[in-house]
Amino acid sequence: MTRSWFGSSAVHPGWPMSVGPLRVRAGEVRLRPIRMRDAAAWSRLRIDDRRFLEPWEPSAEVDWVARHGISSWPSMCSALRGEARKGRILPFVIEVDGQFAGQLTIGNITHGALRSAWIGYWVHSELTGGGVATGALALGLDHAFGPVHLHRVEATVRPENAASRAVLAKAGFREEGLLRRYLDVDGGWRDHLLVAMTVEEVSGSVAASLVRAGKASWA
Repeated sequence: MTRSWFGSSAVHPGWPMSVGPLRVRAGEVRLRPIRMRDAAAWSRLRIDDRRFLEPWEPSAEVDWVARHGISSWPSMCSALRGEARKGRILPFVIEVDGQFAGQLTIGNITHGALRSAWIGYWVHSELTGGGVATGALALGLDHAFGPVHLHRVEATVRPENAASRAVLAKAGFREEGLLRRYLDVDGGWRDHLLVAMTVEEVSGSVAASLVRAGKASWA
């Protein structure tokens, strides 16, 4: 028998579950839980896309290539799945037509009176402009507001990151303010915009809104 999320051995509501699919220009998008056997695909895409990803991600003392080698994945995957079982995080792989295409994570999940979390994502550069990030984000938000029973989801983005800001806007996020020198990114303390949405702002579902707008279709 599976215990509810508030038990001493909590299982996250909505974990482990796959989400989707939703069809966008680049193909059929689906979210699924991360797996140990994702190591090679994860490492290849992260290393190949270093110049696209590193300017927007938190700084680290370990070199990018060393940090994203295949040998780094097992401990990271195990830790994330352990946190998922405790109800703190939802780590997903973004698949396009069944292939590893990026990641989407819902983190810092809090239930009770707050019922909130943050959401973050990255998508392989070869799929940029194909609607993958927007579709994956819509699926993640619907999962957060649905099976996970959250009320609010927020994200942060650097003001200079026009592409990510556009994706967040398409999904329905609204800007709430500027966080000064919020995070150490790319070697310096960078300002970030705080964006958010609550379940009351969703008309049916985020994915359905994309379909109505002609930006996606049901797969």
